[in-house]
Amino acid sequence: MNIKRVILIVLDSLGVGELPDASFYGDAGSNTLAHIAKATGGLKLPMLESFGLGCLTEVLGMPCTSGPVAAFAKMAERSKGKDTTTGHWEMTGVVLDEPFPVYPRGFPPQVISAFERAVGREVLGNVAASGTEIIERLGEAHLASGRPIVYTSADSVFQIAAHEEVAPLELLYDWCVKARGLLQGEHAVGRVIARPFTGESGQFRRTPNRRDYSLTPPSDTLLDILKKQGMPVIGVGKIADIFANRGLTASLSAKSNDYAVDMILQAMDNYESGLIFANLVDFDSVYGHRNDAAGYAGALIQFDLRLKELMAKMRTEDVLFITADHGCDPTFPHTDHTREYVPMLAYGENVRPLRLDTRDTFADLGATISCLLKAPGLLAGQHFCKELGLDC
Repeated sequence: MNIKRVILIVLDSLGVGELPDASFYGDAGSNTLAHIAKATGGLKLPMLESFGLGCLTEVLGMPCTSGPVAAFAKMAERSKGKDTTTGHWEMTGVVLDEPFPVYPRGFPPQVISAFERAVGREVLGNVAASGTEIIERLGEAHLASGRPIVYTSADSVFQIAAHEEVAPLELLYDWCVKARGLLQGEHAVGRVIARPFTGESGQFRRTPNRRDYSLTPPSDTLLDILKKQGMPVIGVGKIADIFANRGLTASLSAKSNDYAVDMILQAMDNYESGLIFANLVDFDSVYGHRNDAAGYAGALIQFDLRLKELMAKMRTEDVLFITADHGCDPTFPHTDHTREYVPMLAYGENVRPLRLDTRDTFADLGATISCLLKAPGLLAGQHFCKELGLDC
């Protein structure tokens, strides 16, 4: 059976247990999925359970199924880091030898001074902080002065927060473009992120108008290879941002998990071949980073319900992969990503349902998709097509 179309869905931040080197990142003991289940009294995810998700780590309320309908495995991240860009790049064949720079004490004066000259304003903040906390702390000063709030996290990000009535979106996005142009070389952070918010003092809230500005991948990714082969490559959600708009033939924006699923279903109606690549960001940005285990659990339940719709629309020549890019354990004392294994779930009419060995790198997934779609070229990773019972 020749596979004509792959649907790849990233449940952003759904880690399934600490990696062996997690202690070097301050993440020893992290387990996003298991700790959400424990904190909420158990998870009931019948569709994901049938895929084998409960076999990858001990999950209260979700046992390891004895009759899986999908192939399943854990994947380890070979690259150094635990950020979105690194995770997505690795799963599409780019393994980074060096981590992106991080700034736990804020950005150095030369970076901030150059940014202030570029935007014509002094900044507020320049600290590592939670996004919701920093707008509560500095939002009123921002309203009074018009100065952008600059902050970072444990990840390699330069984040700019601004009230939409003080800095309209196009102005905020322009600031981010300027920052992206400056942050190169030794200060080449993985992403510059626009973080717009609205509301009044004491009631500030971030809006869905976030935009990410990533570095350009240093070499061809799976997306580039498929596009060069003339295949449709459809990005859903923030995929275009993560890959600096490279390697895609179309991009569908999505401001929520549910809307992203709608866009995946729309793409499945419109494209009979190629790759549909989606990121469901709410798990990470709305729940993981805000230590909201209950909200995260609810979002998983909602996705599990909608998974039925995706399965119903699949064709004989389709394979669906579900994975994640890192962890973000909402029960941890910090609000940053966590260095974890991620799930790999593979479903399709012709996929052999079984447990696979733990993969040494996310790049094995990209190599497998490249093989299935008959588009060789990825240098990183080893495909597992034969284990899935599929031809390359």
